Amino acid sequence: MSKKSSVRSAAKPQTDSASRQRPRVVVDTEAVTAPASEVNVGQRLRELRAEHDLSIRALAEQSGLAVNTLSLIENSKTSPSVSTLQQISTALKVPITAFFETTAPQNSISYVKASQRRIAAFAHGTLQDLGAGLTSHAVEPFLVTLEPNAGSGANPIVHTGHEFVYCLTGRIVYTIEDRTFLLEPGDSLLFESHLPHRWHNADAGPSQALLVLYPADERDHPTERHFELSR
Repeated sequence: MSKKSSVRSAAKPQTDSASRQRPRVVVDTEAVTAPASEVNVGQRLRELRAEHDLSIRALAEQSGLAVNTLSLIENSKTSPSVSTLQQISTALKVPITAFFETTAPQNSISYVKASQRRIAAFAHGTLQDLGAGLTSHAVEPFLVTLEPNAGSGANPIVHTGHEFVYCLTGRIVYTIEDRTFLLEPGDSLLFESHLPHRWHNADAGPSQALLVLYPADERDHPTERHFELSR
């Protein structure tokens, strides 16, 4: 979960017999649906480089990448890998998601139809963004599906703010510092995210959970620490 793909706005829902029986419920999809926009990573790289007053050669030196590589990316002649974007973002001191931001108007409401929800794949599972389109990243809600034996890895995760987990199906184990918590359907867990933590699916089948991240700093993107998202 991913932030790395372009987003298309949801179409207006069709009126059915059930909705006609509830005339007082008004759904304003024009106001709450995220605007459609195509993300041009090369253009964003050029904009970010200009904002930092760097020549393409200076950025190449700071990032350890070839000038030709950066030029191809900026001119949309090649699609950069996640590791390449990570090198550039480190050099520019910006989060990797900065390459996927658009100049779309500020949006304070996120309304996501289930059939049009963005789904990103990571190692042994999928991540569905439940808050797509919201300009602020103060709250990041996700629906996480874990394949059997899926886990966050051996290295503990640390980030700012708080983390909330609600188990929907299966069994998920969270280890926070030296304490272990088994989450079964209906169980929840809320903790301060600066405490080193890890998770894994302890069920023989897929497990699913609602994950809500509350970073204390909007520049912090804990999703990248939890999941190795595929492009």
